[in-house]
This record gives sequence, C-alpha cells and structure tokens, in this order.
Amino acid sequence: MSIAYLYSLLPQWYYLTIAAVGSLFLIRYIQVQLIIRKHGCKNPPKFEGGFLCIPIIRLLLKLKDTGEMVDYGLELFKKYPSHTQYVNLFGVNVLLTCDPELMKAILATQFNDFALGFRHAHFAPLLGEGIFTLDGEGWKHSRSMLRPQFAREQVSHVKALEPHLLVLADHIKAKKGETFDLQELFFRLTLDSATEFLFGESVHSLLDEEVGVTPVSIDGTSTFAESFNTSQRYLASRSYSQILYWTINNSEFKRCNANVRKVAKYFVNKALNLTPQELEEKSKSGYIFLYELVKQTRNPTVLQDQLLNILVAGRDTTAGLLSFTFYELARRPEILQKLKDEVYANFGGPGEERIEDITFESLKRCEYLKVVLNEVLRLYPSVPINFRCATKDTVLPTGGGMDGQAPIFVPRGTTVAYGVYFTHRLEEHYGKDANEFRPERWFDMKRLGWAYLPFNGGPRICLGQQFAITEASYIIVRLLQMFPNLVSKDQGIYPPRKAVQLTMCHQEGVHVQMTS
Repeated sequence: MSIAYLYSLLPQWYYLTIAAVGSLFLIRYIQVQLIIRKHGCKNPPKFEGGFLCIPIIRLLLKLKDTGEMVDYGLELFKKYPSHTQYVNLFGVNVLLTCDPELMKAILATQFNDFALGFRHAHFAPLLGEGIFTLDGEGWKHSRSMLRPQFAREQVSHVKALEPHLLVLADHIKAKKGETFDLQELFFRLTLDSATEFLFGESVHSLLDEEVGVTPVSIDGTSTFAESFNTSQRYLASRSYSQILYWTINNSEFKRCNANVRKVAKYFVNKALNLTPQELEEKSKSGYIFLYELVKQTRNPTVLQDQLLNILVAGRDTTAGLLSFTFYELARRPEILQKLKDEVYANFGGPGEERIEDITFESLKRCEYLKVVLNEVLRLYPSVPINFRCATKDTVLPTGGGMDGQAPIFVPRGTTVAYGVYFTHRLEEHYGKDANEFRPERWFDMKRLGWAYLPFNGGPRICLGQQFAITEASYIIVRLLQMFPNLVSKDQGIYPPRKAVQLTMCHQEGVHVQMTS
C-alpha cells in the first residue's frame, strides 16, 4: 500500500486545516519580523537555567526557604553585561530586568500594555477580589474606593499607635536586658495597630501572659497571626512558581486561609449590623477604615477582600521596615547616636519626652530620620521582586542586545519580572559602595527617578506609602526615647538572610538587647 494511497484516504478538511494553520503561523511570523525590523529590536542575553529552567526554579525555591534567594539572584545578574535577560521558563519566555528605564515603561509610560498576569490566581485563595489582585475596571474601582482612606488627615493620626507601643514596651522591659527577637514583636505590633485601624477592633496579639494579660480569643483571633503568616508563605511560593501555582494548594494552606477570612468576616458582619446612627457615632471616636468603606458598599465579600488586601500592605511592610531599621541601627552605634541626637533635640530624650510634639509635620522635618529610612528602603525594599504580563504585542525601549541598548520585542503573554532589590544596588546610580548601609549618601544624592522604587511606581504606586513612613517614624522615635541603649546580638552573616513572602523581612529575626 503506497503512501500516496494512504494520503488519498484523508478527508479534504484535513489538508485545509493544515494549510490554514500554516498560513496563520506565516502571517504571525511576518507580523513579528516587521515589528522587529521597524524598531531595530534585539533579544537580550539568554539566561541559562537548565531544561525548561526546572533546575533553577527548584534551586530558587530552596534558597527562598533558607533566605538566600534575592542575594543569589543579585549574583546571577552580575554575570551578564546587560541589566536584562530572558529565560525559557517551562517553555514560556520570561524577561528578567533591573533596568530603571524598562521599569518606567512597564509601570508607567506603557502601563496599558501590561497587567498582573497570574497574580489573581496566585493570591485569590486568601485575598480574593482586592486592589492587589485585580486589573482593569475592577482595579480602578478598588483604587477609587480606597484612595480617600489614605488622605493626609488620616495619616496624621499617629497618636493611635501609642497604646499598642506601650504594650510593646512592656514586652521589652520584661526581657530585663536579655537578648530577644525584636522583629517578632514588630509583626505583632503592626498587626494590632493595623487591625484596629482597619477593623475597628484590634486582635491584640501583643497581649499575653508575658505582660500579665490573659489573651481573649474572639472568633479565632488567637490563631489569626499564625494563620496569616502561613498563608502568605504559600502565596509567595505560588507566585514564584508562576504557571505551576496550582501545585501549591495543600490542606494547611486552605485551613489557614479559612481562619483568616473567618476573622475578617466576623468584623465585617459586626460593622454591617450597625445602624447608620451607630456607625456615625463610632466614627466620631476615631477614624476606622472599615466603617468608612461600609458607607460606600454593603457587599460583605468586597469589604472582606479589600480589608485583607490592605492588611497585607499595612502590617507586613511596616514591620519589615522597622525590623531592618533596628537591625542596622544596632550594628552601627555612630548612626544610632546621630539619630538619637536628632530625635532628642526635636522631641525630648529619655524621661523628658514631649510626645505631644510628635506629629505628621514634625516627623517630616527630621532630616536624618528621613535619610535613614530612605537607606533602609533602598537596601531592603518591601517587595524586592514583582511581575507584570504583556497584554498585547509591544516594544520596550531598551534592554535588547548584549549591551542592553537595543529595543526589545515583547510578545503578548510574556511575563516580565522586575527586581527592585537589584536596581537599588546598581553602582551607576549609588556608587561603588552601593551594597553598604550609608544614610549620608542621601544628602547629596542626584535625582534618581526610576532607579529608586521602594513603593512601586506609575498608576499602581502604593497608596499607603506616606502612612507607612509616618507610622514607622513615630515608632522609631518613641522606642529611642524609651530604650536609648540598643545592642546587636546578631550572630549571623552580613548581609542578612531575607525571608521573601509577599513582602520581605529578616529570615532569622532581629536579635538585640534594649534597655532604658
């Protein structure tokens, strides 16, 4: 039986289908080549990560667990002459960049060419339909709903932190000069203050037997902090696994998500059960995020999702910023002394604290405090690595070729991973000592533009950046007033290992001694 005879048995539609598919591929090829030639596009260097990049992904997830992932990535970037590479990840091309010009394009000038990609699927089990998981009209609606909640007059309400800060101080006093993990306390402090600001009632994770209080559990709040932390670890792993996110969905993850959402639901239902008169009366005693949102929507799912989205940002970023700040201050007595001198000159020293003088405006006038925080955010950005996905064929202005100077053709569906952590260490912007902690560099720093992005940029720039800076500044001032003696008891390597979940913190904790 001849091959020709076998072919003759195939139906005519089979040949037509082959021809049509071939024509589509040809048309697509011609379209791409025309774009490439028109703009002079070149591919960036290819990052070699093994078969489908499976070996490197496995290694990165392992290094994520040991706190070495971002610094390993920094070393990988140094091996290439360009600030941009591409990698074949599970058969899909992914761009990796720390080029400020590309980040400007992705986040601002070509904002409409990019979206969040798989983020909704990555984060939805915990965060649902919120400002951090949505694109398009859903994101615009969320942002318009949330923007008024971060108005300057709300940022200025720093005094609400004081009761929680005094409980933190009780914990420090209870250590009696012994070594303890300050980061663990910061995460509890920011959870307590954030839930009071957001929910109208704190989960009071700092109140325990160590400070002479028997904790009272309200509908699962006793395990809220632990569940919240565990859920975020899983979300981070889902994010870095990209299209294989669905493989990370075990029973522990589901159980922790359910507990977190149950607590959020409790507070939402409590607010929805208030009459308009009761809502107005409670609002008079202080600004509550949830109460203001309830005035805009009565949808319990919308309220719950938005609260959890803001909680991730309001709690974790501030705790990480505070932890890295005290980690560096404890290691550097000369910087610590300069900061104390400024704090005491403006707000009084130990035993002479002028708490009433600590306001939004007066904190902004503390220049050395400002540069210390700038330097912490430079070396330890809250979100060290982020992702966007091209929604259509587009051309990025630079990054192509071995020298990174040519434009890059970016097909629809391409994921672009941008590393602010790496950008903040580029010597062409920060000098030969870019890896060193030196706040004084900010006094004569030239305009950085997109080379400094601690709070992202463009239309999706962080709504709560000033809120976080103000909160961190207040806590730093008050702790230096109450505990002027700060000694590092860190026994680890420097730079420190970093835990990268949805945000970044110290992998091994911040071990210090603090006394009055």
